[in-house]
Amino acid sequence: MIKELLKKSLFLRNCVQTYHLKKGLPDWKPVIGKHQDEWNSLLHNNDGKNILIATSLGAHVPSVTMESLLAVALTLRNARVHVLLCDAALSACQNCVYNITISEKELAHNGPQKKLCKSCQMGFRPYLELGLNVNRYSEFLSEEDVEKAHQIAYQIDRDDMDDFVHEGINIGEHARAGVLRFYLRGDVEKERYSEEVFRRYFESTLRTVFAMRNFLKKNAIDTAVFHHGIYVPQGPIGDVCRASNVHVVNWHIAYKKSTFIFSHDLTYHRKLLDEPLDWQKIEWNDKLETELGQYLRSRWTGKNDWIKFTREKNYTKELIEQNLSIDFTKPTIGLLTNVIWDAQLHYPRNVFPDMITWLKETIRYFEKRQDIQLLIRIHPAEILNGNPSRQKVMDIINEEIPSLPDNIFIITPENTINTYAAMQCCDSVIIYGTKTGVELTSVGIPVIVAGEAWIKNKNLTIDPKSAEDYFAVLDKLPLNKRLDAKTLEHAKKYAFHFFFRRMIPVNLFTPLKGWPLYLLNCKDLENLKPGTSVGLDTICDGILEQTPFIYPYEKFV
Repeated sequence: MIKELLKKSLFLRNCVQTYHLKKGLPDWKPVIGKHQDEWNSLLHNNDGKNILIATSLGAHVPSVTMESLLAVALTLRNARVHVLLCDAALSACQNCVYNITISEKELAHNGPQKKLCKSCQMGFRPYLELGLNVNRYSEFLSEEDVEKAHQIAYQIDRDDMDDFVHEGINIGEHARAGVLRFYLRGDVEKERYSEEVFRRYFESTLRTVFAMRNFLKKNAIDTAVFHHGIYVPQGPIGDVCRASNVHVVNWHIAYKKSTFIFSHDLTYHRKLLDEPLDWQKIEWNDKLETELGQYLRSRWTGKNDWIKFTREKNYTKELIEQNLSIDFTKPTIGLLTNVIWDAQLHYPRNVFPDMITWLKETIRYFEKRQDIQLLIRIHPAEILNGNPSRQKVMDIINEEIPSLPDNIFIITPENTINTYAAMQCCDSVIIYGTKTGVELTSVGIPVIVAGEAWIKNKNLTIDPKSAEDYFAVLDKLPLNKRLDAKTLEHAKKYAFHFFFRRMIPVNLFTPLKGWPLYLLNCKDLENLKPGTSVGLDTICDGILEQTPFIYPYEKFV
């Protein structure tokens, strides 16, 4: 009975995905319209830089929508655009999600070809209608490549897979990131088919590497553009491009409506950690202060965002105290978790090997610190995300300490307490990788970074270099003070930089409440030409000239 319901559920979900594909994929024919002759001339006569749009996953509607728009805009700027899409050539990919798009057993035994790959082929249509040079993975995979990838993936010992490197490419890391995303967990060893699934992703990573290398041997590419930059196949695509001296541009949907984050060389998950501190030179004024303050306040409800994980209602200190039976007259330290499986990358400078280890060690520490309270806010995205986590932080806490001591309090993902309001009641806040550190420092709250959050390395937070350093910092809590005036102003500048300059507006989409987040809303080819959109010009200039992906928002305030 359960199996039949699961099969029915997956069937219905795939039907919904097909519906979204048909509804959401952009239709470029009316946009080109009366400009068809001009467009054909550009396709045949452009002699600028060779740009690869490596969309790969045709079923990922937001990517096809944005990247086909970039393909058009870049063509209008004299670029020669190439497109790369998967045509059922991979044995596992980002489109595979546990019991949402495919079952674990199906992926382990058959791969995605029977259940998922047909939907990806629909993503070819927008590019083909534009007349662009569309390349397929299978064109660049010989029988020898396919056999070699299979042999490596199925002959290697499981214990050697995680750290496996093939000709300079971290195959194991990319495969493991894909597996964690598939299972929606931070560890998968107890999953029934985890080894088989891992080998699928391992083989798929190798196939991606071989296909990309062969593609680049036949095509002189200046810059490769593709979404996210992690998981399979985007992660290995980036590694092969960098190893081949092909410039990489990654992008992702940002938090504010109609904005996107672009980054040079690496995924923004890594790039934002070490970007230049030029934002410190922003001439701060009352207008920028007001603009930032209004937006940060809107973050409490997410009304100006298209990525949000909030349904929180209890704002006042008194209501929070009543809800949690906590007394904020006692020193309280906040702690914010991340979704365990999300963007699990290897950062060589991490204080702890992973978030779970950090959380357990921190709880053990505060068990012994009865003089202060620990308030843990579990990320609401555990349940509000489109792919709800299958490994819950609360379960880990219950395993570690079945009976919570009196000084540790937890706001569960289901609780409607507002995260920002709760953290403002705290002396300081410990984070692992959440972006909320940007917001907390901008209102003066001291932040301790135990992982690799974007606020780190900005001279705004306390950044321990080792576990010993981390616990030495905790020994000094509570701090009993807010950030000083100079640090606070710099924190505001960075928050402004992050939310208003790094998040580039492209007002050519209609935001949606659900998937696929937005639809193309471009009526005429003229809307994409240089000089019509500062945001689009910023992105295209970055891709073609490698200029910073920074939107000059302060010029318009």
